[in-house]
Amino acid sequence: MKQSQLFTKTQKDAPKDEVSLNAQLLIRAGFVHKEMAGVYAYMPLGLRVLENIKKIVKEEMNAVGGQELMMTTLQPKEIWEKTDRWDDKKVDNWFKTKLVSGTELGVGLTHEEPVVDVVSNYLSSYKDMPFAVYQIQNKFRNELRAKSGLFRGREFLMKDMYTFSRDQKQHMEIYEKIVEAYFKVYERLGLGGITYRTYADGGIFTPRFSDEFQTLAAVGEDIIYLDEKKGIAINKEILTDENLQKLGLDRKNLVEKKAVEVGNTFHLESKYTDALDLYYVDENGEKQSIIMGCYGIGISRLMGVIAEIFSDAKGLVWPESVAPFKVHLISLGKDEEAEKIYAELQKNGIEVLFDDRDESAGKKFADADLIGIPYRVVVSEKSMQAGGVEVKKRKEEKGEIVKIEDLVRKMK
Repeated sequence: MKQSQLFTKTQKDAPKDEVSLNAQLLIRAGFVHKEMAGVYAYMPLGLRVLENIKKIVKEEMNAVGGQELMMTTLQPKEIWEKTDRWDDKKVDNWFKTKLVSGTELGVGLTHEEPVVDVVSNYLSSYKDMPFAVYQIQNKFRNELRAKSGLFRGREFLMKDMYTFSRDQKQHMEIYEKIVEAYFKVYERLGLGGITYRTYADGGIFTPRFSDEFQTLAAVGEDIIYLDEKKGIAINKEILTDENLQKLGLDRKNLVEKKAVEVGNTFHLESKYTDALDLYYVDENGEKQSIIMGCYGIGISRLMGVIAEIFSDAKGLVWPESVAPFKVHLISLGKDEEAEKIYAELQKNGIEVLFDDRDESAGKKFADADLIGIPYRVVVSEKSMQAGGVEVKKRKEEKGEIVKIEDLVRKMK
């Protein structure tokens, strides 16, 4: 992409009502546009980041046997009444709407009931399990206080996966595979080493713990207690001697940390399948309950977390795996040479944002720092006299001169 053709522009200031660093940077750099509190539109640069995160998540979910589908946002009232989750007193963050006929509908905030409804058309035998289905879709939650930029939104992009198993043993086998896949996702996103499996309340579904995946961050809304040696944590909400004993944790080895939840996994037991009358027939012809699990990752929240953690005083510092482009090519009065380099990089599959604008060097460099693409390649009279182009990583103070014929190899 040529920057002169990019309709978004960088901004010196973010909206005065935006207090979170992630949203301030993303707005200023032209990645997102704030429609209202908790609702953001994704501009071309921001959409490229979202798609890169989605790609990583999809690859790891597919690797453990996940099958992608796309479910509806509009939800029929009847299936939610069967599980006693339609009433606002039970689930208070619904958005609801009506058809012209007056029929009430829910606007999707999660999909346990709908996925059971779908699966009921296909699942009847023990031979049909285990399996996992997932989607990546916009969700809508009527948050009382949408805050922290992309961390807590009223409209957000989420991956939600659901597993179906014949018994607890089968469920736990697939559950642990998905937990392992989550850590592969976080490693690839650059969050490995600061994201921990955190035991949390199992809620009304199960006497067992649920799992949160918490990324350490000074701006985190959650308090966790981390055993750094074991690499696991417990949420402050369930920090009791009884729970510590169950988990084999010693209170004196725990360190209090702030963190942001970037994923969660739950044991649903047979709450939803029983309520919606979905059972299977075992080898002996007996009707049995189906055990479910659900697994969420906030895609847009991850974008906010990465922006918050990987940034400095100059702007964003994207990890290569999610950056909108790998190379930010800047021409300083050497447009003909830069055009050739641009074409060569593209021909070799290297994604490039080419700053061909008629702007000062200072403006171009400041914008490059704000946008945060991993590699800056500068073509100038000075670099050409030194033997090539200047290549600098976003976090480095100084770059190096690379011969033009060696540039593609180095970027690859």
